[in-house]
Amino acid sequence: MYTRLQPIPDRSFFLFGPRGTGKSTWLHQQLPESPWFDLLDSEVYLDLLANPARLERRLPSGHAGWVVIDEVQRVPELLNEVHRLIESRGLRFALTGSSARKLRRGGVNLLAGRALTLRMHPLLAGELGEAWQASRAVSIGALPFAVTRERDEDARVYLRDYVQTYLREEVQAEGLTRNLPGFARFLEAASFSQAAPLNVTSVARECAVERKVVEDWFGVLEDLLLAVRLPVFSRRAGRELTPHAKFFYFDAGVYRALRPRGPLDSEADIDGAALETVLFQEIRGYNDVMALGYDLSHWRTRNGEEVDLVAYGARGLQAFGVKRSSRVRSEDLRGLRAFGEDYPPAQRWLLYGGDRAYLEDGISILPFAEGIRRLPGILAGP
Repeated sequence: MYTRLQPIPDRSFFLFGPRGTGKSTWLHQQLPESPWFDLLDSEVYLDLLANPARLERRLPSGHAGWVVIDEVQRVPELLNEVHRLIESRGLRFALTGSSARKLRRGGVNLLAGRALTLRMHPLLAGELGEAWQASRAVSIGALPFAVTRERDEDARVYLRDYVQTYLREEVQAEGLTRNLPGFARFLEAASFSQAAPLNVTSVARECAVERKVVEDWFGVLEDLLLAVRLPVFSRRAGRELTPHAKFFYFDAGVYRALRPRGPLDSEADIDGAALETVLFQEIRGYNDVMALGYDLSHWRTRNGEEVDLVAYGARGLQAFGVKRSSRVRSEDLRGLRAFGEDYPPAQRWLLYGGDRAYLEDGISILPFAEGIRRLPGILAGP
């Protein structure tokens, strides 16, 4: 139903991504005959944890090709053995990870540049092809198991289970916090900041815990690759900008599974945040899979002028806004106009809920689905 755009590299690599993004499925397709070490398998995990040197003994005699180690962060000490086997036997390793936490700790061998770093994201529109639908992406996100369900309700059940799996297996098993009920409240409270400037103090107040604790919990989300904080674009700033980073859960479906709903919650606000999340997912995914090298950020002035996403790099400066409504009002373009005044080289885009593409004040206004499908060409530049 889908084809990944990521080609297999010609040398060893790390492949990072949250659980459920399809890392193992892709590697089984790309390297079907390779020896495979699944560190979620208790027998394999305990054996290699006790003695990482057993990795070589477990390899087929005379093996000279690829070796896959799934969830390598569970036994970071294996990387010393991987390094040795790359050097001594010329083996190539595909190393997956769903958490960067243990690998960021001091003393871990990250192979000294001998391995590329790749990232796997939820499925892109270009990977789903004709099966991609904007309304479904906004509703259930783009995790492979969700989008391959025939019924949206089955996808939502999976997403609810997915959230609970992370809370139970990752947070509890790794001892990332002793306050699991508080962390569960935090996950919900953080969802109110989706696609918005993040005020950590407000989230801490909502969770009734100290600000430092909440700051640590946001770090946990980032280490588990579940969330991203986008900094403010401030190069040669000509206006006073807000200091707050913008917060995103990595997938629109995961966000919606976490977001509480009640009589005081606006579906329009929830849909608007999900719509912007889909744009974020697509830009971030293409940036990585196409190796475009953009730095991603957002732009917001003290006067409330805002650009939802900014991509800056050697290929140019791209500024994106997104609106749920089917009509674009003059005030909807205020942030992109101001950004263009401060940064004349910027290419500016507004994706909206209407069905007509046109140009206004140098801003390209596109129907949302059309804009998403055009993103690879937009980001690749001239």
